[in-house]
Amino acid sequence: MPKSQDSLPLQSDQGPGASERQAAALRSTLVSVVVNSLLSIGQFFIGILANSAALVADAIHSLSDLLSDFIVLVANKHSAKAPDAQHPYGHHRFETAASLAIGVLLIVVGLSMLWSGYPKLTAPEALPPVHKVALVAALFTLLAKELLFRYLLRVGERVRSTMLIANAWHARSDAASSLMVAIGIGASLAGFPLADPLAALIVGLMITRMGWKFFIEAFNDLMDSSVDAETETRIRALLLDTPGVLGIHGLKTRKMGDMIWVEVDLEMDGSLTIRAGHEIAAEARRRVMLQEAVLDVMTHFDPISVSPEA
Repeated sequence: MPKSQDSLPLQSDQGPGASERQAAALRSTLVSVVVNSLLSIGQFFIGILANSAALVADAIHSLSDLLSDFIVLVANKHSAKAPDAQHPYGHHRFETAASLAIGVLLIVVGLSMLWSGYPKLTAPEALPPVHKVALVAALFTLLAKELLFRYLLRVGERVRSTMLIANAWHARSDAASSLMVAIGIGASLAGFPLADPLAALIVGLMITRMGWKFFIEAFNDLMDSSVDAETETRIRALLLDTPGVLGIHGLKTRKMGDMIWVEVDLEMDGSLTIRAGHEIAAEARRRVMLQEAVLDVMTHFDPISVSPEA
């Protein structure tokens, strides 16, 4: 059976193009780099001077954000490259690899914080008192991280970048950890000295959990997992609504970074000419790529008998 691999260009109204996504990722990530650099430096030195293990842990968390920002910058540059002889499907999975790397980074940071923080809970008498400036620093960090999260998420959703959205939720996890740190420092100042190291351990658990989530999602994408059921339903409806398509079967999808690769068998009137069948398949492909973030649609013609109208 003939196959349609028409090289129709992506439509301009399909969504954000690669250049727009790359520019948005670069701009937003540079903002994140500046914020995380200032926060990690400030938190670390204030945490040391104020005797707050929780604030130092949060500083390490902010430093992990800084490292993940650089990973995003590198992946953003490579994922925008055009297909070549070695990568005929493009370089879109660089973004998935970046999300995987961010997940691994978070897991390592979280586990190391748990490893180093547990002994402090067994020797509370050796803990020095926490100073009030640590609470001010924690509250300021909480506000900065929440604002950064909202900014990165808005940009990521606008350009439909899973990598930027992952980085945004990384910033939200920092905001949540900063809230826990502020609570721990406040309780320590109120007369509960174990609250500060306990907050540091909770931050470690939160980081580990978020890292595992990113790792599993990126790993599944690298294993050619299909898109979610809602997206597949929309793709199926677009194909079936194409004039001349009498039915479909064998619909398969897989993630390619932020894009989708689609393969499908189209059922058509067996009496059609090859040219007519090709035009129907090309229209079905165009409709899907116009409405969804689809990299390409590979179609196979399946002729079926159509009863003549009475």
